[in-house]
Amino acid sequence: MNFWEYLGNRHQQLLTDAYQHASAVFQCMVVATLIGVLIGVVTYRSDWAGNLATTATSTILTIPSLAMIGLLIPIVGLGVPPTVIALTLYGLLPIVRNAIVGLRGVDPSLVDAATGIGMSRVMRLVRVELPLAWPPILTGIRVSTQMLMGIAAIAAYASGPGLGNVIFRGLASLGSKNAINQVLAGTLGIIILALLFDAAYVLIGRLTIPRGIRV
Repeated sequence: MNFWEYLGNRHQQLLTDAYQHASAVFQCMVVATLIGVLIGVVTYRSDWAGNLATTATSTILTIPSLAMIGLLIPIVGLGVPPTVIALTLYGLLPIVRNAIVGLRGVDPSLVDAATGIGMSRVMRLVRVELPLAWPPILTGIRVSTQMLMGIAAIAAYASGPGLGNVIFRGLASLGSKNAINQVLAGTLGIIILALLFDAAYVLIGRLTIPRGIRV
């Protein structure tokens, strides 16, 4: 059968795999964002701490995804746990780096003004520094999401959820009539999901970043 016939016959399963893929990436991005921003908040005031945080998360990103998931299998087993841990770790670097850069880029005079009107350290962070640092943080989230869309496909190696299962089944049956259709369907599905997520982030940016800051 041709590619369009394959999609017609398998669309329900493909939609289920696409939903699982998107759900896994979204949930891991939420966790990675919380952890990454927290690390940025804790380390941005110190050069050595910021460099240490960036170096540590960079080192994680150098580990091949297949090796990372393979190392996690004996510890947490197959399925969702190694997928969530690996994706969360891989998503940290752009968020941590951009959070540090964004927080360090806040105009000191604005922070001094907030101090002058009686804001506490936490209030300055929540109401002044983090809102001004949000544009680069959002950029880091967008970059991380695009990376995790592709890396999530490797999770099929550990029986993880998502479109990677379609790709792996196609690769395992190369030479059969539907092998190329499976690989193509899984790959195109990931690309479409990545574009949809990126469009959502653009909308979020327009809704949450004041026009003056965008300019």
